[in-house]
Amino acid sequence: MEDTKVSLDKSLRRGNTMSGTRNVLKRAERVSQLEAEDRWSEKSTILGMPKVRVKRTVIGKKKKKKTKEEDAD
Repeated sequence: MEDTKVSLDKSLRRGNTMSGTRNVLKRAERVSQLEAEDRWSEKSTILGMPKVRVKRTVIGKKKKKKTKEEDAD
């Protein structure tokens, strides 16, 4: 059978797919976060590891910088 390539629609393309926040952490990342929160010890096992909340960044409006004229008022 021939190898045929299928084009991808522009709406389905993502520019920087790895630059965004991930909603799943790797095991080492989870352990380091639990250690920072004092919820992990060396005696703890990987089985039954507690859940770790992933912090998401909030995209909002940038604050306006005050000009020298506004500071004088």
